[in-house]
Amino acid sequence: QVQLVESGGGLARAGGSLRLSCAASGRTFSSYVMGWFRQAPGKEREFVAALNRSGGPTNYASSVKGRFTISRDNAKNTVYLQMNSLKPEDTAVYYCAASMTGWGLNDFGSWGQGTQVTVSS
Repeated sequence: QVQLVESGGGLARAGGSLRLSCAASGRTFSSYVMGWFRQAPGKEREFVAALNRSGGPTNYASSVKGRFTISRDNAKNTVYLQMNSLKPEDTAVYYCAASMTGWGLNDFGSWGQGTQVTVSS
């Protein structure tokens, strides 16, 4: 089991940027497909982006495509989410997740504690 700790959340203005980081420990980081998910108040958790073991290919939710970029540094056991052109609707708790088996939501078995992102208009 891999342990995940997110950081980098906070408050940003609409149009601004934030960079989230997720540090992993435990089993071999490069064995995992890594993903970012988010959950807004009163809504279900939704997929944001995912990245395969070597760093590509990637997959993005349509709502963030072209604005967010997921990347990883296997030497540092870290995955990142660069968020640009932020919108108030991006406000949510963002979770990092790891999967040994695939890209589907049910494949992600390890989760971080989440980091709050708030975007003001």
